[in-house]
This record gives sequence, structure tokens and C-alpha cells, in this order.
Amino acid sequence: MTLRQPHQDALLPAGDAARIRQVLVACSRLLSRAEAGCGPQFAAAAQDTAEAAGLSRAPGALGYEVNLAIDTLDFCDAARSTR
Repeated sequence: MTLRQPHQDALLPAGDAARIRQVLVACSRLLSRAEAGCGPQFAAAAQDTAEAAGLSRAPGALGYEVNLAIDTLDFCDAARSTR
């Protein structure tokens, strides 16, 4: 088995896409709850994490990217039939 290269498209079975979406929704909820309950210390950690992943350090950037990933799964084109 070889890993898919970054430039190659990925085809996911519907069940796998649903599982990824489920995990992303849980992450989004966790981020929202942590931000509400942990204040500035959490916000700084989230900004550092986003920056380490190559994302913006803007407040809320990590949550934005998680929600964008959910939208990408929800609104991507359906796979074409192989028949």
C-alpha cells in the first residue's frame, strides 16, 4: 500500500466521509466549549495549534477551518458512477 500523494484526488466511501464529518463536528463542539470555558489561555493554545498546522493565527481560525472542512464534505460533488 502506498500513500496518496497531496496532488492526487481522494475517493472516499460514503461511510468514511460520514465518519470524518462526525469527528469534525465533535471537534467543532469541543473547540466552542473550550473557548467559552477556558478563556484567553485556551485561545492562545488554539492560535499556536493553528499556526503549527500552517493556518492563520487569527482568533477563531482553527474553529473556522474545522467548520470549513465540514462544509467541504457536505457540499462536494458526488462521485461519478463507475457503471
